[in-house]
Amino acid sequence: MVVTIQPSEIKGTIQAPASKSSMQRGCAASLLFNGTTIIRNPGHSNDDKAALGVIQDMGAVVKKLDDGSLQITGGGVSPDCDAVNCGESGLGIRMFTPIISLSNKRITINGEGSLVTRPMDFFDEVLPQLGVEIISKEGKLPLQVKGPLQPKNITIDGSLSSQFLTGLLFGYAASNAKGVTITVDNLKSKPYIDLTLTVMKQFGWEVENRNYEQFHFTGNNKPSASSITYTVEGDWSGAAFLLVTGAIAGDIVVKGLDVQSTQADRAVLQALQACGAKMSIQSEQIEIGPAALKAFQFDATECPDLFPPLVALAAYCKGTTVIEGVTRLTHKESNRALTLQEEFGKMGVEIELQDDLMLIKGGNGLKGAAVHSHHDHRIAMACAVAALKATGETVISEAQAINKSYPDFYEHIQALGAIVKKEGSAQNAH
Repeated sequence: MVVTIQPSEIKGTIQAPASKSSMQRGCAASLLFNGTTIIRNPGHSNDDKAALGVIQDMGAVVKKLDDGSLQITGGGVSPDCDAVNCGESGLGIRMFTPIISLSNKRITINGEGSLVTRPMDFFDEVLPQLGVEIISKEGKLPLQVKGPLQPKNITIDGSLSSQFLTGLLFGYAASNAKGVTITVDNLKSKPYIDLTLTVMKQFGWEVENRNYEQFHFTGNNKPSASSITYTVEGDWSGAAFLLVTGAIAGDIVVKGLDVQSTQADRAVLQALQACGAKMSIQSEQIEIGPAALKAFQFDATECPDLFPPLVALAAYCKGTTVIEGVTRLTHKESNRALTLQEEFGKMGVEIELQDDLMLIKGGNGLKGAAVHSHHDHRIAMACAVAALKATGETVISEAQAINKSYPDFYEHIQALGAIVKKEGSAQNAH
């Protein structure tokens, strides 16, 4: 799909999308929980659909209710197939692999798109220590696993992604681990582990977090009632693009975000405050609008998904913005540091990479250009946001990449006044 965006006046109120981080963890917990879960405000991104597909293949029964909620009947892993597909979801593959390994059946775990090139050697090293047979394609997908996983004291490397730990935490809890500890070296993205532990606690699984270095299972899990209502949070990762849209292109109100959330990308508020955006944070909504924006410094090591929206923001900030954490961008849907440098370069923004730092020279005006998403949802959205105040139109190729996390994104900015034209899809709209 090709999307063309014209410079636009932005104004209005919008609801933040559902968080796929929150939704996918809710799906995993619902599968393992012995009872019924009602999921309110469920997401419908491609990653969310993939997670629902996996838990159904693993034995959960999913029913859509009249009010749009989902009713999931779980009870642990009892697969009725010998292969699952995690789509393009990095969280999905890393979280569900240890969960699927609870089964004593041999199961093949597949993925699509950029996922087939992402490194999975973590599992080759760790799962055999837990009694799981695993065959991978030289550290890549597809994976074949045969359990059952047996919790033991292990030490893992947390530097590549916290998502591997999320999967092990769920796997250990579901197999009633008692008196065992997962020791983690150099854990990255700690807020995402906070989110995992919060979800687990809601479903009755207690884990002792010892300063993010050790996670100890006492075994005194308290299964709550036979049914749980789980509400998916608004998504700070997707909403970051909406907030940046307001900061550069017009006064808007974003609803449905929890300012107390454990989501790492809530940190976007710090960057918006640092650059001088006009902002009012309230319990139910965030009002944001343009002001004279100045360059800022930001450490995105714990929230690397903020790089794309913050590059769009920095492009409109006078001076050189410095964002730290570039090394976290290599194994994303694209090598995001190089992709941002290339695509924003086409719009006239100079981006320099120095080891772990990204330097964005902003405030010189952007020009519309023909850009490419590199099949990366966040690159497509960053280019679309930047296009709103560029001179001339911006044409985004492979623009459907947004379906991975935020399928309603173009409709949402359109509702705020963006002039968007889609080609190669069912609808064209102005």
